[in-house]
Parts: sequence; structure tokens; C-alpha cells
Amino acid sequence: MKNILIAASILSANFAYLGKEIEDVLKAGADLIHFDVMDNYYVPNLTIGPLVLKSLRNYGIKCIIDVHLMTKKVDDLIIKFAKAGANIITLHPENSYHLDRSISLIRKYGCKAGIVLNPSTPLCCFDYIINKLDIITIMSVNPGFEKQIFLNFIYDKIIKIKKIIKKKKILLEIDGGINIDNIKKVAIAGADILVIGSAIFKSSFSYEQTLQTMKLKLNNISKN
Repeated sequence: MKNILIAASILSANFAYLGKEIEDVLKAGADLIHFDVMDNYYVPNLTIGPLVLKSLRNYGIKCIIDVHLMTKKVDDLIIKFAKAGANIITLHPENSYHLDRSISLIRKYGCKAGIVLNPSTPLCCFDYIINKLDIITIMSVNPGFEKQIFLNFIYDKIIKIKKIIKKKKILLEIDGGINIDNIKKVAIAGADILVIGSAIFKSSFSYEQTLQTMKLKLNNISKN
């Protein structure tokens, strides 16, 4: 049976009550927390840094935190986020001057390492580092903002990458535009982790009702 995880993206959470929001969404059934880091250079948005992550750890958040670096400079942030309590750190390959070194740096500081592919990023970008990766994230929207629509051509990209990593211990994460209506199709294509933000935090139903509905769809997949 396939175990598919849901990573709640706090980009869509209420930042005035961030600690409680994370506690509530984890209690409702989210498996891990996705931490979107944007610098207003690589993407046209500005979000949060390592001090926020550290404060959440101090608050008592103990779950796995997946840090997604959407920043022009990554190596300094890798160290700072690792020290702040990140468990997974992913980066866009075009933002590292030396990708192999950046991936090695993530692992050196005790975190799982991964790369993130934008919708138009070719698969050849990980040809020579694939054996150092723990996770590959496919963006199913262009990064920067919440509430975007899932790009349909990404389904083929998921299938292609899943075939490449099938015999390797690499998790495949899909990020962007996932909701109640398409979660099953995305999972069937080959996802191991689904990053979901507004479909959880901006749902008209409670977190528990929303996540239970999503998990029911995923459980049905795993039994097929």
C-alpha cells in the first residue's frame, strides 16, 4: 500500500496565530509542514526566514518541517535554516552557483536534501546529482503566490520523473494547485508528498473535515 503524505503549506495560514495554526492542522491530520521561503528577487513575493522557524521550534512544534528555498542565494540560508530546526531543505538548481556543493551542504548539516523543478525546468538538471538527492519537488504552478491553478501538463512530468527514480530511494513531492478535485489524479501519477496550502487553510470546512476528505481519496488509491 502506498503511503502518500500531505504537507500543509503555511503560506496560506494566518500568520497572526501561526503556532496555533500549525498545531491545529497537524492535529487535523497533516503529516508535515511546508515552509515557503521567498526573497522578492527569485520570485515576486517576500515571506519568512529562519527566525520564524526557530520561534516555532521554541513554541513546541516538533513535526517534520520541509523548507523550500525560493531565493537567489542559498548556501547561507541552508546553514541558518538547518540550525533553526529544518528537517528537509530543497532548492531550485538555477539558484546555486555549485549545485553539488549546495546539496552536500544540506546533508552535512543533517537535513534531507532536494531540488525543486519549476514547470519549465528540464529533467536533465539533476543528471549528475541524482544519487545525492532524498527528494525531488515538482512545481505544478509557477512559484510565488498561493491559489494558483494546477498546470495540466505537469501530470506527464510527474510520470516521467517517477520512472527515473522508481528504483531509487527518492521521494517525489508535488507543490501547487492541489485540491479536493485533483488530489487523486496527482497521487495516481506518482506523488509521494502533496504540498497543499489554500485548499486546507482557506477551505470553507474545518481543517479536520478537509483533511479527512483528502485522506479518504488517498486511501482509496492505495487500495487499488
